[in-house]
Amino acid sequence: MATFVLVHGGGHGGWCYKPVAQLLRGMGHEVHAPSLSGLADRAHLLSSAIDLETHIDDVAGLLEFEDLTEVVLVGHSYGGMVITGAADRKPGRVGHRVYLDAAYPRDGESLYEHAYEQIHMARQGLQEVDGVSVVMAPMPGFAAFFGVTDPQLGAWTDARLTVQPWKCFEQKIVLQNESAMRAIPESHLICTSTIPGRDMALLQSRSQGRVWDIDTGHDLMLTEPAWVAERLHAIVQTS
Repeated sequence: MATFVLVHGGGHGGWCYKPVAQLLRGMGHEVHAPSLSGLADRAHLLSSAIDLETHIDDVAGLLEFEDLTEVVLVGHSYGGMVITGAADRKPGRVGHRVYLDAAYPRDGESLYEHAYEQIHMARQGLQEVDGVSVVMAPMPGFAAFFGVTDPQLGAWTDARLTVQPWKCFEQKIVLQNESAMRAIPESHLICTSTIPGRDMALLQSRSQGRVWDIDTGHDLMLTEPAWVAERLHAIVQTS
């Protein structure tokens, strides 16, 4: 069976993968779902020093200290920036990259540039919390912004969302081993609604056709956990 490292997006934490992780473990897989520095159960570490590189280091360090190899590295939303960077830093430890309705950056690109419309909207809520510039401050019903419309699931999600350090969205990714990173097989699980904003020909080419979409909210690991888990399982069975 495979080893999965599931990386969350902005304002979230490892908690958002709980349903998918339970299903994958039930299939016999090893699953790690860390929270990135300054978010969720690590919100107490919020500081002005946290940026994209910090989060890349979080995941690269997990791969190294847990001595993980042939990892299936999954990134959701902003997590696509993080897994791209982590695979670039530790290409020898990553066996597959999976982009879960995620950012798919070019070298030297920030999330702000990559997904300008959405991130510019988030930037309108920029505020200072204990001297840290943050966005996406949670409020009642904020889960709906991520496509979580079920009232019970939405309330559970709302209770766990935390602010996102702005520097993570503003910092440009710098790839150091891009050829090695690009050589790692990749797959894409995306929401149907985001297809118009994507270079589908590029995704199809680089993934050798491993692109699937589903008509659901952006937080598809919460709204469609069975579909996500089944697709992840199928990827490792056929790769």
